[in-house]
Amino acid sequence: MEKVVILGSGPAGLTAAIYCARAELQPLLIQGSQPGGQLTITTEVENFPGFPEGIQGPELMDRMKKQAEKFGTRIIFDNVSKVDLREKPFKIYLENSEELIETRSVIIATGASARFLGLEEEKELMGHGVSACATCDGFFFKGKEVAVVGGGDTAMEEANFLTRFANKVYVIHRRDTLRASKAMQEKAFSNDKISFVWNSVIERILGNKKTGVEGVILKNLKTNEKNTLNVQGVFVAIGHNPNTEIFKGQIEMDEQGYIITKNGTHTSVEGVFAAGDVQDKKYRQAITAASSGCMAALDCQHYLESLKL
Repeated sequence: MEKVVILGSGPAGLTAAIYCARAELQPLLIQGSQPGGQLTITTEVENFPGFPEGIQGPELMDRMKKQAEKFGTRIIFDNVSKVDLREKPFKIYLENSEELIETRSVIIATGASARFLGLEEEKELMGHGVSACATCDGFFFKGKEVAVVGGGDTAMEEANFLTRFANKVYVIHRRDTLRASKAMQEKAFSNDKISFVWNSVIERILGNKKTGVEGVILKNLKTNEKNTLNVQGVFVAIGHNPNTEIFKGQIEMDEQGYIITKNGTHTSVEGVFAAGDVQDKKYRQAITAASSGCMAALDCQHYLESLKL
């Protein structure tokens, strides 16, 4: 019987593991399909405190993992196929093992996945001019021209933020009207650095890992005409999907599938806590994920102490 099982190995999960391990809870962490979380597909991270010279995303996550292991965290490289949170002890089933894990508490830190366009070049050029986070990567595009894909509030926020650095921001949207709120639309329309490319989609992203993004090939959905737009960055802002599918019907979520937390990181199920992007659709930063991982570990510790086992 485990005291606590942590699901996910991004900044939230690993920070929770560090705090749980130091509290001698002997945490078991299940890494999931993307060990290290979204930071492993990020190149240089310059906004994480303590690294004035910057640090590569994969290296930062590797350091967090080693720190968690140093204090006694046990880590399983596997995916969770099913969970049962309806009765205690909670049950966790793995994809590649017949072992059934039973635990008194669970910290969910499974994160959220950015929605992408489905282009092959997105994978190749991720971190080399393609990004899903303007706050994380905008600084690298000083004096350049970039494209933002999307028509909602997230896309308008990204576009406006990028004008702090880029000389020009093109918003590419498949329709001729935006889904964003009126206030966000007005802010974008009034920004001289932002231009809109309507009724269009990106068919290809040009460039390679050595040169970075060099442009995009656009297709107009009304005329079928194609043209090349010379940009050095592509920011995909069509939303995120919280990785909560296996918890549906067992825990309270909002309409988008994000886990609802109250009084810190407590969920609707006693003994189950949530941290990081799986419950945060607003900030989505490594540092905020790490801080909520700390909170979840402390909330979990207090819960286990209350059981007086």
